[in-house]
Amino acid sequence: MEWLTAPFEVTFVQRALWAGVLVSAICALAGTWVVLRGMAFLGDAMSHGLLPGVAVAALLGGNLLVGAVVSAVVMTAGVTALGRTPRLSQDTGIGLLFVGMLSLGVIIVSRSQSFAVDLTGFLFGDVLAVRESDLLLLGAALLLALAVSVLGHRAFLALAFDERKARTLGLRPRLAHAVLLGLLALAIVASFHIVGTLLVLGLLIAPPAAALPWARGVRGVMVLAAVLGAAATFGGLLLSWHLNTAAGATVSALAVSLFFLSHLVSGARHRRRARRAALPVGAATATVTAHAPTTRPNET
Repeated sequence: MEWLTAPFEVTFVQRALWAGVLVSAICALAGTWVVLRGMAFLGDAMSHGLLPGVAVAALLGGNLLVGAVVSAVVMTAGVTALGRTPRLSQDTGIGLLFVGMLSLGVIIVSRSQSFAVDLTGFLFGDVLAVRESDLLLLGAALLLALAVSVLGHRAFLALAFDERKARTLGLRPRLAHAVLLGLLALAIVASFHIVGTLLVLGLLIAPPAAALPWARGVRGVMVLAAVLGAAATFGGLLLSWHLNTAAGATVSALAVSLFFLSHLVSGARHRRRARRAALPVGAATATVTAHAPTTRPNET
């Protein structure tokens, strides 16, 4: 029992656990729509698109979170604008923004004397360095994400399954898409300094994807994804403490492992149900065959 509780008796690990739980909830709200709409590449592009703002903030000695917010606004506006260009596919526009913003960020960071430290912190984060002020910011971000999710749920749902019907219902799909991008940006900005941009997709995509086979509705996916993300946070911090591994990477790796485990168990359950459904048909056929009259040649 001490093996389970010992790490969480330390104050900075407790703060890391709370931060991971809050980040998991935020990522569940945004990540569910990312998974349902197949926007994983967009999430990856937006997470890396934060680098220029973070790099400028680091060079000027400013707040990295403010720099990330500025970059997120630029990325959101760029994706929205390019998405309205009829001759350019959305993937192409996202790819161009991804490469352009990442290249600009690396150029800016390369001008700094502390290139390696800045870039490492940006890419991988430091969940064990969370402060109380970070928890307050994450709490505020969660409340904002929850409000956006509740108010935009109907529009997001229509947009995810039938954009033309959303337009027919007067739900303004373009505006809904822009707001959804903002929700995604909020989740990434709130999470990047905890687990880093390379690992944020682990909590953004893996828990909702793992929840899909087990939840019956969108809200169910969100709730289960938040629970799975919190479980990955607890397990990842526990393993990183005892195995002396990177905490953020361990949390993200465990979240991805839960996804594979979920789909393996779901696939096994589906195959078992399919076999059970086939059994009555086979039994009925055998019964009919057993009771069928046999024809014999007429005796003379």
